[in-house]
Amino acid sequence: MSDIKLATRKININELPVEIPNFNSSFEAKDSLIKKWIINWLLGAIKKNQIKENDILPSKNEISDYLGVSIGTVQNAIRYAEDEGYLKSKQRIGTLVSNITNPITALKKSTSKRDKTVLAIKKYIIQKDFILNKHICSARKMAEILGISQNTARLAYEFLKKEGILESRQIRGCESNWVLVKYPELSFEEMKQSEIIKADTLVSKITEDIKLYLANHFTIGEKIPPHDFFALHFNVSIKTIHDSISKLNKEGILISRRGRYGTILAQNPFDTIADVTIFADANDASFYSYRKIENKIINFIKSDFKAGDKLPSMKDLSAKFQVSTNTIRKALNSIAEQGYITFSRGKYGGTFIIDIPESQQNQPYKWLSINPDFM
Repeated sequence: MSDIKLATRKININELPVEIPNFNSSFEAKDSLIKKWIINWLLGAIKKNQIKENDILPSKNEISDYLGVSIGTVQNAIRYAEDEGYLKSKQRIGTLVSNITNPITALKKSTSKRDKTVLAIKKYIIQKDFILNKHICSARKMAEILGISQNTARLAYEFLKKEGILESRQIRGCESNWVLVKYPELSFEEMKQSEIIKADTLVSKITEDIKLYLANHFTIGEKIPPHDFFALHFNVSIKTIHDSISKLNKEGILISRRGRYGTILAQNPFDTIADVTIFADANDASFYSYRKIENKIINFIKSDFKAGDKLPSMKDLSAKFQVSTNTIRKALNSIAEQGYITFSRGKYGGTFIIDIPESQQNQPYKWLSINPDFM
């Protein structure tokens, strides 16, 4: 209740600047442009005494509609602004304005997970001996390498940019726009702390706990309990369970279907594919299938649709791209996580486009031979 008393009022969406960022005239990411737009507005409005500390920002949905971008893009921008001390989030209240009358003394938000990621990336750069003034892997690829979310990787990249280690240089046709401009330095203690972080994150720990629980209590084909059961059992939030179940879906251990079908155990969590050189491992096979289709669907969206349009059904997409509906489902879930589409249920429901993906270079793929016994 004390937090609510501190909040003076909610800022009306019409108080935001009429002039919004021009997303088409810049190679900079949308969330980065929005972050700068928000910060510049905050500084100006506070100076003019139009807003005060602890005023509540309009909701992410309102800002998303106002700017014509996805909610995920707005959420990233707010996280960046929080990280620099301009905003602060309070559960069940919203995003509040921080004490930024003197931006120089603004406190950086404590983000231990981000800090661990920064150390892990520094160690990876040192170990891989990247060349100065050359592009390094994208934040998305780094997220896959470290086993973290893309948002966490992007936050870490932005922090390394502030430290002068990375620079953002957009080049057409280049998969990554991050350039190494200074080699990172790590102390002996930091080197010990910078082990691969995926084993340290709560989601990964709970994922391993769920794997063990499933292996001990369920057989392949059985329906597993709902998310709230696991949240109560492991004493964590529904969001943590959701993220863990999503990881297990991507690994092919679980298959989630909507409605009464629920989530099914697809394979034993600790089974491994025989080490035969002509076969792809499970991760490569999964990447080859749904990631390849994911890129095809993204290109399909860019060429044939606009924001607000409804995508064809999964059955129609399955026929178009000649893959299973399960592969289409995985690809769509991944595209939704990137903030480009959203799902709606009901009579007039379906898959709707909320943001058009930016152009990106097609990723090369290797042909894989997949053992049908493990399909």
